[in-house]
Amino acid sequence: MDAVLDVDAESWEREVLQSDVLTVVDFWHDRCPWCIRLDPIFNEVAEEYRGKIKFAKLNVLEKPRNREIAIRYGVMGTPTLVFFCKGRPVGEVVGFMPKENLRDALDNMLKRHSDCIRQSTELKI
Repeated sequence: MDAVLDVDAESWEREVLQSDVLTVVDFWHDRCPWCIRLDPIFNEVAEEYRGKIKFAKLNVLEKPRNREIAIRYGVMGTPTLVFFCKGRPVGEVVGFMPKENLRDALDNMLKRHSDCIRQSTELKI
């Protein structure tokens, strides 16, 4: 199983919004040079954090519904990493970053995620 999951509009709800672990989504596209540069770093770090964080990628130009998801979460440029806790966005990082900076962001989000889980209440309809 790959450390990074490709998601799209069809799998978004199941893989991201219903995930019970901290999930980071890389909003990217293949015409973005900074996305291409970030990709190997994102994949390496995904291996290092396997079992702690779920890593996913959403190509914003692949389908119109993927673009709608990016717009819904305020993604204005690529690459943008959005962190989700129990289906809610809890942070983001915009632009390319070296591996150490990405690790720092992930470690910070792991700390915040434990607070998010503790403070979460189940939504009942």
